[in-house]
Amino acid sequence: MHLYHCVDARSFRPLWTLEEMGLDYQLTVLPFPPRVHAKDYKQVNPLGTIPFFEDGATRMTESSAICHYLATRHGPSPLALHSDDDDYGSFLNWTYFSDATLTFPQTLVLRYARFEPEERRQPQVADDYSRWFLGRLRAVESALDDRQWLCAGRFTVADITIGYALQLASMLKLDRQFGPNVAAYWQRLQEREGFRRAKHAQQTGAEKAGVLRQIPNAS
Repeated sequence: MHLYHCVDARSFRPLWTLEEMGLDYQLTVLPFPPRVHAKDYKQVNPLGTIPFFEDGATRMTESSAICHYLATRHGPSPLALHSDDDDYGSFLNWTYFSDATLTFPQTLVLRYARFEPEERRQPQVADDYSRWFLGRLRAVESALDDRQWLCAGRFTVADITIGYALQLASMLKLDRQFGPNVAAYWQRLQEREGFRRAKHAQQTGAEKAGVLRQIPNAS
């Protein structure tokens, strides 16, 4: 398996999953954004986006879907739920809630607060979408009232995908507004050995590639 990754971009989700599962893989760390700074990458992924994942003839570009794929195709794994599990619907909903509902407004905050040239930045847009993200995050706060993990009483891919949204929020300094349940949950996630191994793997890969740490945008 081969994962193309940028430091702390959405590709961190499948990287974290690979490390949680102890799977063998090849990691290529690219400068961000690769479609600008590594133009040959478009020969691999014509979209120029991160992540890009190869497993035999399989090619994938959606980070949450790659996590789901890994936990089922390369399972059985406690990271996945099966269709006959009581929490299966919840598992799928949280897994895809991360990008569809949480990461989407964060990318607009990144664009209009950090990545646009100074004259094109839109502080009001960034503030509005920060509020949007925090409003949607209340669903996670509520879900964690009586549990440590989001579904099935154990850590799953759903926690990895939501966990990345919390990591991105921390990079944007929105973690200062986390509720107590989310703050404690984010701390638990960072303490996992799989999370720490993924951070180490990306650091080692970045150093080998000579890639500086950069905050990702919507790639």
